[in-house]
Amino acid sequence: MASSFLSRAALSSNTTAISFSFSSSISSPLPWSSSRSYTSFPANSRRRIPVVQSKIREIFMPALSSTMTEGKIVSWVKSEGDVLSKGESVVVVESDKADMDVETFYDGILAAIVVGEGETAPVGAPIGLLAETEEEVAEAKAKAASKSAAPSSPAAAVSPSPPPPSSSPAPATSQPSPPPPTAASDGPRKTVATPQAKKLAKQHKVDIGSITGTGPFGRITPADVEAAAGIVPSKPAVSNVASPVASGIAPVAAAAPTKAAAAPSNLPPPVPGSTVVPFTTMQAAVSKNMVESLSVPTFRVGYPVSTDALDALYEKVKPKGVTMTALLAKAAAMALAQHPVVNASCKDGKSFTYNNNINIAVAVAINGGLITPVLQDADKLDLYLLSQKWKELVEKARSKQLQPNEYNSGTFTLSNLGMFGVDRFDAILPPGQGAIMAVGASKPTVVTDADGFFSVKSKMLVNVTADHRIVYGADLAAFLQTFAKIVENPESLTL
Repeated sequence: MASSFLSRAALSSNTTAISFSFSSSISSPLPWSSSRSYTSFPANSRRRIPVVQSKIREIFMPALSSTMTEGKIVSWVKSEGDVLSKGESVVVVESDKADMDVETFYDGILAAIVVGEGETAPVGAPIGLLAETEEEVAEAKAKAASKSAAPSSPAAAVSPSPPPPSSSPAPATSQPSPPPPTAASDGPRKTVATPQAKKLAKQHKVDIGSITGTGPFGRITPADVEAAAGIVPSKPAVSNVASPVASGIAPVAAAAPTKAAAAPSNLPPPVPGSTVVPFTTMQAAVSKNMVESLSVPTFRVGYPVSTDALDALYEKVKPKGVTMTALLAKAAAMALAQHPVVNASCKDGKSFTYNNNINIAVAVAINGGLITPVLQDADKLDLYLLSQKWKELVEKARSKQLQPNEYNSGTFTLSNLGMFGVDRFDAILPPGQGAIMAVGASKPTVVTDADGFFSVKSKMLVNVTADHRIVYGADLAAFLQTFAKIVENPESLTL
């Protein structure tokens, strides 16, 4: 096909139009294409050819976990102009649980940084541009500048729109909707919107593809959707209350935004002298999981366990690097092996899954949040290897270097506050798991034997929160009895 096309192109009198359309579909111009091919369409051809010929690639914000919707740029390992090799770390991204290095899949030059350090971007959004040659660096920078400047032009177009309706308040409510479509007609682009913006667009029946975003690199924000729907954003509403200077803007949407005005009034006024601190990415993920857990019907069972024998064993193995957390995780794993329903999970509300692996997730408090490193196959590892693995996980957790499978693969969670002197507490069930165990401190307790003699023994109270859809009271009681037997006779933990 190609050879016949070339021969026809050389003999045809309409060579100009055909040669241009063919050359625009390949990465490099054909040797026989004449200058006449550019004279037919002087404006459009010169604008499009650099885009087709250049090999400027976008570095996207990756999805580092199944729950990640956006990421924050912690730091750029490379600077603009640095030469990159395939597989080399370029940027450090903070996900909802850890900081991870993002590698490049291509060789090239880091031509432009689109999202700077400390800024956030949704998953899939461009955060940088990679050029193949030095000649394309300037073009990539121009491309990044044009994209970042695009949101500012609609903002300037939107700002003059409020004054005209002041003379005629009646048509003011229908006036704000036309500007967004005209600003979005610059050309085809990828629509990037925050999850909240997508939710608002569905709620107000607004075509999100017709909205021009004002966020970083053209991202569509909730305020953009509210503006397209003719709703006064929450920020201007607060400023109107704070200062009467902005009262001139209020009549623009005074007829429609009764819902938007009512929302801020429901919130309690800020306490004088207080400081509002936004959630970090990790805190936002924890908040989301805690709210999600409220939809699961749970129940709690407490059980006292004697720990004299466990304390004696701990004193023996502590010099070898064994921690109390490893002992409790090993005991829980051995009990779960005998009661697999407590290790099961229900995610859709219609069925539950028996997990083949017993992966004990242990809650760890770190700076700025909470994370649960996972001891995978805890029932199969010996106590000393389990302790070594746990120390490695804690170090990685505190340096925010955990891989996703090291914190999101748990089938049962253990939370231990005994080292802080807490004698009892209830834990919230993590989404996707069947049970979580809350372990309190071991304290001397006066007990009586069958003959009525008093003695003092160390006891700790264990509370387990379970998903009542799959775990019943008898199941949990049997599990706790097995766990207590293992702890009170801990010789099997060292086997």
